[in-house]
Amino acid sequence: MKDKLSKDRIVYSTEQGRICPGCGNPVNQCTCRKQISPSGDGNVQVSRETKGRKGKGVTLIKGLAMDAATLGLMSKKLKTMCGSGGTVKKGIIEIQGDHIERILYYLKEQGIKAKQAGG
Repeated sequence: MKDKLSKDRIVYSTEQGRICPGCGNPVNQCTCRKQISPSGDGNVQVSRETKGRKGKGVTLIKGLAMDAATLGLMSKKLKTMCGSGGTVKKGIIEIQGDHIERILYYLKEQGIKAKQAGG
């Protein structure tokens, strides 16, 4: 059984740009998408952890009140600044290596209050 809407569905319009398949509005005016709330609580903590990584240290940035897309961009900036790899897992940015001082300085420049957690 074929979906009747699959043939008649508009996905792009030259006047409006990309169209949401759910509600038919432009993507920037979509009413059916869930509003994603920031995952962090705003208490930004920067710490170093080696647990479960075979002795290799990573710097963790927890509590950033940003959505997933913004966290990805922040992660990319931090990885470039530190010259190392990293990822975002469950709202926590992980940067390979010990870069606590650099990250704290960068976050302070961006106007984000952060503190070092742990020893």
